[in-house]
Amino acid sequence: MNATIGLLGDVMLGRGVAERLATTRPSELWSPEIRAITSTFDLTIANLECCISERGQPTELIRGKPFFFRGPPSAVESLAAIGVNAVGLANNHALDFGPEALADTLRHLEAAGIRVAGAREGQERARRGIAVTGSDLTLGLVAVTDHPAQFEAGEGTWGVSYADLRAGVPAWLVDEIRRLRGECQLVVAFPHWGPNMTVRPAPWQVSVAAELLEAGADMVAGHSAHVFHGIEVADAGVIAYDLGDALDDYAVDRDLRNDLGVLVAWHRGAEGSWLELYGLHLDYCRTQLATGEDADWIASRLEHACTELGTAVERVGEQRFRVP
Repeated sequence: MNATIGLLGDVMLGRGVAERLATTRPSELWSPEIRAITSTFDLTIANLECCISERGQPTELIRGKPFFFRGPPSAVESLAAIGVNAVGLANNHALDFGPEALADTLRHLEAAGIRVAGAREGQERARRGIAVTGSDLTLGLVAVTDHPAQFEAGEGTWGVSYADLRAGVPAWLVDEIRRLRGECQLVVAFPHWGPNMTVRPAPWQVSVAAELLEAGADMVAGHSAHVFHGIEVADAGVIAYDLGDALDDYAVDRDLRNDLGVLVAWHRGAEGSWLELYGLHLDYCRTQLATGEDADWIASRLEHACTELGTAVERVGEQRFRVP
């Protein structure tokens, strides 16, 4: 097996991004440099932090919910522009506009050849992981979210794959990882977990990540914090506790810098396995490679965050980093 898997955190294609799509080609949401990098990947996976539809009303399942994200059908083309093969939809925005919009989301994605994990009609189907095939590998992807419980798929109802991860890894998730382990060459656990705007994993996330690796995952790639965390290299696999944001219209915290993220390239080959990280700058509704002071900030933050987890990170370019 000789392959590279790209991993992106939260991609939000609604609100201001949806307005931008009315006047901009979908591919232009990403800089040409990013599109060139992702074109070299065998597979690319992202967390889709919205629904894609022209139907539905803001959900009333959660009282006082402040944000509702819905992208137009053309938003799918922006995912295709960076070669996204599969998305996780187990998150707190998949059901923002109700079951009709979630059903439309799957229909639009699958029509574009983009596989979906973590949301479906019926609890068993929502929980079921998927096998994604690249040129030289088959990768298993299982997506789960720890919030909100109100979005959980039920018997015959649309929703997401939910688990109270603070209480540990449920048996069904262990079984699903083991099933994928038997069918695929690599398995990625893709949790949407923890609170927003944190800079390091909580102790319970460290424990859960270890359980997911023990169950048979090769990598745990998390998201939800809107701020990237460090990388941990364990005997059983690799943990990227939070990939941060990849595309959005969010207000920027000037201390936590949620406008700076990372694109992770997971290289697997005869010479071993390593991660290559590309620093991202999220301009309003458009993402490009980080440069100058932004790239330096990412370098400093990565070094600190990875050192806390006992991991060495090497800067090999202005916005390029390597984790062996």
